[in-house]
Amino acid sequence: MRRRRDGRDLLKLCRFDADRLGVVDGPLVRDVTPVLERLPAQRWPAPPGDALIGHLAGLRPWIEAARAAAPAIELGRVTLRSPVASPGKVIAVRSNYQGTEADDAGATPPCPELFLKAASSVAGAGDGLQLRLPGRRVDHEVELVAVVGQRLDGPTQALQQGVVAGYCIGIDVTMRGPEDRGLRKSLDGFTLIGPWLTTADEVADPNGLEVELSVNGEIRQRGNTARLVHGVPALLGAAASYFTLQPGDILMTGTPPGVGPLERGDVVRCSIDRLGALRVEVR
Repeated sequence: MRRRRDGRDLLKLCRFDADRLGVVDGPLVRDVTPVLERLPAQRWPAPPGDALIGHLAGLRPWIEAARAAAPAIELGRVTLRSPVASPGKVIAVRSNYQGTEADDAGATPPCPELFLKAASSVAGAGDGLQLRLPGRRVDHEVELVAVVGQRLDGPTQALQQGVVAGYCIGIDVTMRGPEDRGLRKSLDGFTLIGPWLTTADEVADPNGLEVELSVNGEIRQRGNTARLVHGVPALLGAAASYFTLQPGDILMTGTPPGVGPLERGDVVRCSIDRLGALRVEVR
């Protein structure tokens, strides 16, 4: 595992197989699931937010200590799930890249056009993507995803340290049609994130990251987060002006040009600098 200049470990956390917790270490996954026993016991009603994400800062020393002796499994032999097990909400944004159709038309809004997707739409690479309604066009949208790390109940907190727990690659899947946008994007499995959570300290600046998506080896989307109209702090601040954000909430930052349709049997591969690659099969 690589280390920062200050000697601290850089973490890539994954959820795999039957809710196991792993640290990605090159071609291996080190199973540190026993560390989860240190999470506070919960009684009904459980507090809002994802428990692991909300307590990640406190658990991190234990994860780093456990990884050296943890059982190692080849990465290719595990099934990767969404690294966030219990997201409270998924916040998405429309037309947030320079060069998109709305931007070219001079229609880019001064404030981000946010909307919500169902938390039940969140899935991981190993779950694949099921096209549930035959005959309806379904499109891919690759996006940088920020995972909220702490409670955020006002826009002024968006710049505080620790607000973002980490980053993932995301595919915002969209069914075309006359229904409300949030409904068409909220089918089961229509928010694919992963392949793991890269902690925020490994991505010191989320601007300037190369983003790419290919389908069956053909590149369809390519962009750079330097061309985001509204960056991560601005999006978080805008969202927090409407509702309280909780640990594990998912922020999708928008997609570069090149959105296109998906068919059964397609293999989608997405990559973002420092975050790895997300491979999804369409079924």
